Amino acid sequence: MIIEYDGTNYCGWQIQKNSRTIQAEITKAIEEMTGQKTTLYGASRTDSGVHALGQTANFRTQSKLEPARIQRGLNGILDRDIVISQAVEVPDKFNARYDAKDKVYIYTMLNGPVRTALQRHFCYYNPQPASVSLMQKAARYLEGRHDFRAFASKAGSYKDSVRTIYDIKVTGKRLAGNSRMIYFKFRGDGFLYNMVRNIVGTLLLTGYKKIAPNAVKDILKSKNRAKAGPNVPAKGLCLVKVEY
Repeated sequence: MIIEYDGTNYCGWQIQKNSRTIQAEITKAIEEMTGQKTTLYGASRTDSGVHALGQTANFRTQSKLEPARIQRGLNGILDRDIVISQAVEVPDKFNARYDAKDKVYIYTMLNGPVRTALQRHFCYYNPQPASVSLMQKAARYLEGRHDFRAFASKAGSYKDSVRTIYDIKVTGKRLAGNSRMIYFKFRGDGFLYNMVRNIVGTLLLTGYKKIAPNAVKDILKSKNRAKAGPNVPAKGLCLVKVEY
């Protein structure tokens, strides 16, 4: 299944005791529809407040219902902030998490003198002027295969913190009133806990001219989370696509 959701009212993807999560809501809906217990495997364990346009998940069922019927049925059960946008049958050995080759995330920031009302749940607002060109230069140092321990909020919990970022694109879109949206697009083979949000926070330090773009290279090499920038708010982050 391809899943779209607004993560505002959820404690992330993964099932948690006494917390409302995306995985738990969809699992309950599947069991209600099929009458069978099941395990739902997701491609990415998005954090509390993070959104998705293209989360991928799979489950096994003995139900004879066609995928399209399952899709319609689940959309009839789920709250309106979760939508199954596609459902297809896949080989039994398929696993949404472990078969993923790369993932695409976009972080959205509103930069300007006036905050937003309609987009307040889907972007980070900061009025401090940020240089897109400086952030573009800094981002180049993070592309490729590296140990990203400096950008992991739970660095000590990883046996392997090496990941590959194929590309990072930082772009700006002008809006009315001297404001603009700034988009940080990441494509990589996997991401550590809070890695994208920590990288964005670090790139913003260069955009605010608090550090030079080449300082990002030294932060990366340090493997020290304390040297990197702040963890920007979750609401600006969206899982756009998972590729197989």
